[in-house]
Amino acid sequence: MSEQYIRVDAVDKRYGTENTEPVLKGINLSIRKGEFISILGPSGCGKSTLLKCIAGLEEVSVGAIHTRGKIIQGPPSGLGMVFQRDMLLDWRTILENVLFTAELQKKVTPAMRARASEQLARFGLAGYENNRPWELSGGMRQRASICRALLTDPDILLMDEPFGALDAMTRDDLNVEVARIWQETHKTIVFITHSISEAVFLSDRVIILDRHPGRIVEELAIDLPRPRHLAVRETPEFGRYSAHIRQVFMKLGIVKDA
Repeated sequence: MSEQYIRVDAVDKRYGTENTEPVLKGINLSIRKGEFISILGPSGCGKSTLLKCIAGLEEVSVGAIHTRGKIIQGPPSGLGMVFQRDMLLDWRTILENVLFTAELQKKVTPAMRARASEQLARFGLAGYENNRPWELSGGMRQRASICRALLTDPDILLMDEPFGALDAMTRDDLNVEVARIWQETHKTIVFITHSISEAVFLSDRVIILDRHPGRIVEELAIDLPRPRHLAVRETPEFGRYSAHIRQVFMKLGIVKDA
């Protein structure tokens, strides 16, 4: 995993004039090919903005972002994205929603349809191909959105707080699914979250952001064995990583010690 796949060089991002306070300030980050990175921070620290810049959906104000050695100027090829909301279209079936990105790329073939069905089956959605999104639970909808992002087999997967609105049990289940996807494919994954335990469970490295403006205050390597199961959260090692991150946020005044 030594190959540098994504590089963020001295990036500032602001909305408005040059006198506007930046949302992100001085972001430097290197992500290796096949690495699972979580970007962790409080609401309003610019996590989602940084992800959108990496995705080429937002332009940086200062600095540059590279993927595979090329400066990002619009969404790069080989990239899949899962948003905070599932973004499914209610007038399309679940299968049609999963195929939507392939349609945009003019890649809908019998083989692609078969792959979409296989993806749905892997995520426990076999038999729901012809249902509409409003007929599914929130967790099932988000599973479908992950299927859509994975359909064309991207090598980079960006996930913007995809499980923040789900109940705890569904969130745990999907954390295990994402860990399994990484274990099987070793895609380069950048995962946005405000959950300490989620970041520690999933990641090779956790990037901790402060706010006003958003800036990196620490990068923490997570040395826990893989494959990971939920039981790892009960181990002393997991507890030490979580406690360390909590201490960082306490020092920043983001988390208070009652």
